[in-house]
Amino acid sequence: MKFGSAVAIYFITWWVCLFVVLPFGVKNAHEAGEAVEQGNEHGAPVKPMLLRKIIATTVLSAIVFAFIWGQITYHWIGIDDLPFVKAITTD
Repeated sequence: MKFGSAVAIYFITWWVCLFVVLPFGVKNAHEAGEAVEQGNEHGAPVKPMLLRKIIATTVLSAIVFAFIWGQITYHWIGIDDLPFVKAITTD
């Protein structure tokens, strides 16, 4: 895999993992027992913990990227290994 392709795949993987990690540990003002100030959104998180989520996203995306890189490099799973894909035979 070329370096540019690896960076692009890691970038896309990082963003997908970010959207997976973002909802964890989020509490809005009502759930946290705090009053909502005038002009603030009721569903806005009280303490979003963004730095912690960025670190978790980076670690998770590195693990997912390692599996993607291994599959592309070593071809661990092929089409023939998937039981629900029928082989197309030409007679």
